[in-house]
Formats: sequence, structure tokens, C-alpha cells
Amino acid sequence: MLYKNVEIQGGRNSGFLINASGIKIYIDPFQINGNEKADLILITHGHYDHFSIEDIKKIIKIGTKIIGPAELLSQVRRLRDRIDFEIGEVGKKIEFNGIGIECVASYNINKHFHPKEEGYLGYVMDLFGVKVYHAGDSDFIPEMINIVADIILLPVGGKFAMNSEEALKAVDVIKPNFAIPMHWGSVAGTLADAERFVNGCRELGVDSRVLEKEI
Repeated sequence: MLYKNVEIQGGRNSGFLINASGIKIYIDPFQINGNEKADLILITHGHYDHFSIEDIKKIIKIGTKIIGPAELLSQVRRLRDRIDFEIGEVGKKIEFNGIGIECVASYNINKHFHPKEEGYLGYVMDLFGVKVYHAGDSDFIPEMINIVADIILLPVGGKFAMNSEEALKAVDVIKPNFAIPMHWGSVAGTLADAERFVNGCRELGVDSRVLEKEI
């Protein structure tokens, strides 16, 4: 999917590859097929389907920067001496090669899988004027009212995070230009959940699309 200067490719679960003016950004790479090298990797939390060392090994190079919660530090350090890992915390803002990254809250309200106190993350990226929000494994939380983004990537599969109906509440609050469903088809959720979300977005006047699992 191409939106202005930003190309977004879908992956399994909550994984994406974003190309922003030649800068390659992976988010939560999981069971990827390719080995296109990453300039930046954003990890939302340490669960196996979001933080996969095997997949990260395929895409790191000298100079790759990784951002993620503090819980990942010891494992990331074993990857390669010159990997640049920066701990992300809710409210922290990080700059990378002209890209702005804001770490935002991501947690469950009515489930126990992602407690707020663990400090799991979502990300709002300013990609040279295009703002992209990746919610991580979040429910529909009050903090979303403060999110400003052109494109939002939201879980729709239920069980561990929002289902499609809850995700539509987030769309209605954030009012993006484009919304993409994630967290379906592997660990939780189905294509039907993703399609239900897309149809609901269109009823709200928001463009939406199910991305093929390309990476």
C-alpha cells in the first residue's frame, strides 16, 4: 500500500515493513519470508509473536537501530555488538534519521495478557509528514483520544487485544485517513474479523484495506 511517500507491506500477526523515503522500518517482524535489511526495528513487547529473535537475525545489519521495552535489553544485546538498542518508555520521543517516533501506551483493560504496569508500547511515527500509529497489543484505551495519525494499524482479532468492534471505536475517536487491520490469521482472529473491520471503517467514512501478508 502506498500513501504519499510511505509504502506499507503487511506481515504475519502484527508485523509490517514500512519504507519511508528509503528508510526501512520493521514493526514486530514475525515469521517473515524475506531478508530485506532494516534501518529501524520497533518492538511493541516481548511476547514471542512480536519479539522474534530468529526473525530479527534475518534483517539486522551494522547500524540497525532497535527500539523496544526494557524487558528486551538482555536478549537484544546478544544479537550483535554494534546493534543500537534504545529503551522505549511511554511518553518518550526518539529521533532517527529525520523520523520522529513517540512511544505510547498499549495495554489491556478487560484482559490479563498485557497489563498497563508492564509498560508495553505502541508507536506514533512521523514519517516526513505522514503520521502512522501502530497500537501494539492494545484494547481500546482512553489514551487513544490523544492519538493524531494519518494511518492507523489496529488489532482486530480479539482474545489478546481489541476485536473488530472495539477497533472501530478507536477509528471513530482517532479519525485517520486510512486504517489497516492486524493481529488476525495466525495467533488470533480470522480474515472475517479483518473484513468486518474494513467494512465498518468505510461506514465511518475512513478508507481501509486488508493487506496481503507480503513480508
